[in-house]
Amino acid sequence: MKKIFLAAMVVCMLVSGCMGQNKGKEDVLEITATTWPVYCFTTAVTEGVDGVRVTLVVTEPVSCLHDYTLTVNHMKLLEQADVLVLNGLGLEDFMSDALNAVHAEQIDCSEGIETLVGADGSVDPHIWMDPGRAAQIVQTIAGRLSALDQEHAERYQSNAAQAVEALTACAAQGRDQLSQLTCRSIITFHDGFAYFAESFDLTILRSIEEEEGSEASARDINEIIALIQDHSLPAIFTEVNGSEATAQAIARETGVTVAPLSMLMSGTGTGLAPYLEAMEQNLAALQTALGEEQP
Repeated sequence: MKKIFLAAMVVCMLVSGCMGQNKGKEDVLEITATTWPVYCFTTAVTEGVDGVRVTLVVTEPVSCLHDYTLTVNHMKLLEQADVLVLNGLGLEDFMSDALNAVHAEQIDCSEGIETLVGADGSVDPHIWMDPGRAAQIVQTIAGRLSALDQEHAERYQSNAAQAVEALTACAAQGRDQLSQLTCRSIITFHDGFAYFAESFDLTILRSIEEEEGSEASARDINEIIALIQDHSLPAIFTEVNGSEATAQAIARETGVTVAPLSMLMSGTGTGLAPYLEAMEQNLAALQTALGEEQP
């Protein structure tokens, strides 16, 4: 493992005890990100830094992690990590036992972020869906890595500054892009779009967490149809990796468009570019779907 430069002796003691498990293997700082959003932000911060390797635990296309199960390979990634980057806010509950069993420095990306309450009354963990909060996440990752690896602190901070600028521009451009919409209310078939809606001044009338084999009830469907009619909605929105069975049934009944939005829970590529591209696709989908007239 590469030499870790720390700002204080107490942190040095922690790192020497908890981050020394990979010594003797190779001169690399092993960073493991639990989910794709924090992987994007972490690789953006560490871009071009020698002696740093970032790996991702959850690589499969998913819309939620409620029933996700770790494999042996996932466990190996966690065990070899010097630093673990987590979303926090309960998103990694499915791997809590594994996280308690490993001895790595953990970076909680939710630190200092203003949170929203989810549909079930608990804290909504989908903070990355707001580019403004994503900028805070980037700054948190850069700050912690700079403290752990002072040799490359300047590069971490420089990369973070560029990422924050891009994320701030994304938020501003998105609000401008949607500013002319007369319909600003949406119905989603995933309960994780609250931060996204807040960021771009949209109102979620109803959100349903729907998965294959667990479609909405008849009562839910009737309530959604009533909302569509009351608000003259031109479209309803599904999650790209989720079920759309109920949405399509409602579309046949009402004539609305069914448009996909991404939770950005999974994807390909590294750095900030794939995140920004997915966010731009979401904004374009909203602009197109909400700009349509009710049949």
